[in-house]
Amino acid sequence: MKASRPIFLLILFFMSFAGILYGQAKKPTLMILPSDNWCVQRFFITEFDNMGITVKIPDYKKAFQEDTEIGQVITKIGTLMVDRGFPLKDTEQELKNLEISSAEDAMTASSSFGSYLAESPLDKLKARARADIIIQIWWNVTKSDKGKYVSFTIEALDAYTSKRIAASTGTSAPNPDDIIPLMLEQAISSHIDPFLAQLQKHFDNMLTEGREVKITVRRWENWNYTLEDEFNGSEIIDHLNDWLADNTIEGRFTMTDATENIARFDQVRIPLFDERGRALDARQYAREFQRFLTSPPFNFNVKIMTRGLGEVVLVLGEK
Repeated sequence: MKASRPIFLLILFFMSFAGILYGQAKKPTLMILPSDNWCVQRFFITEFDNMGITVKIPDYKKAFQEDTEIGQVITKIGTLMVDRGFPLKDTEQELKNLEISSAEDAMTASSSFGSYLAESPLDKLKARARADIIIQIWWNVTKSDKGKYVSFTIEALDAYTSKRIAASTGTSAPNPDDIIPLMLEQAISSHIDPFLAQLQKHFDNMLTEGREVKITVRRWENWNYTLEDEFNGSEIIDHLNDWLADNTIEGRFTMTDATENIARFDQVRIPLFDERGRALDARQYAREFQRFLTSPPFNFNVKIMTRGLGEVVLVLGEK
C-alpha cells in the first residue's frame, strides 16, 4: 500500500499538469450576432444588388440601435463564454466603427473587363473584427398557462468559410417573469459546455491542419496570355498548382475548376498565424502568391480582390 503512494502522486501531478496545459491552450476568438432568421422576422435587413439579383442581408447596426433585447442577450451569452476562457469581440463596438456600405460601394469592378466581387456588410464586419468563429443566436418567446418560455438555437460558423461547426438548441422552463435575456442565459447555460467543446475541437483541428480558404485566379480579357500558355516549359496553371503545393499545409488544396481563363482552388489549407504570431487571413496569404507571379520569370501585373476573410481573387494582366 505504501509503494503505491508515489505512483498515485505521480499520476496526480501529470493530471494537474495536463489541466494547466489545457487551460493555457489557445482559444478561438468569437463574435456573437443575431441569426439571419431573427433579423428577417424583425425586419432588421438591408438589400444590395448582386449581379441583378436583390439580396437581403441582416442589418446588425439597425438591430442594435432599435431592439431593446439584443444587446442584453449577447452580453449574457458572452459572459458565459468569457467565464470559460473564450475571447469575445465586442460586436456592438465594431459596428459603431463600421458604416454599412451602399450597393455601389459593395462592388469592386474593372472598367476593362467588367469583373467584380461583391462584399457584403457582413464580410466587412468579419474582416474588421477578425474573429475565428461567428456565433449566431435565434430565440422565440411563447406564452403558456404556466408562464412564458423561450426556445433558442445557437450555432457556430467558421468566419472564413461560413461552414457550420457546432450547434445547440433547447427550451427554457416556464417563467412568469418577462426578462428574456435572463431566461436565455439560464436556458443556454446547461448547453454551453458541450457547445464550446465542439468549438475548441474545431479550432484545435485548424491549429494542426490549417485554416481553410478559397483562392481564385482569373485573367483580364485584354491580357495577352491565357492560363494555358507556357512559361519555363509548363503552363501557367501548372505553376499555380506547384506554388500552392509548396505553400499549403501538407500540400492540401483542391482544384475545382481549370480553364484558359480561370482556376479555382478550394479547401486551401493555410497556417492560422504568420511568423510573427499574427492571425493570417486569405488576403495576407495571397500577397505571397501575388509576389510569386509578379517576379521573374512571369513579371505579371496582378490585382487582388477579397471577400471577407476567407476568399481572394487574383486577376492577371493589370492592377
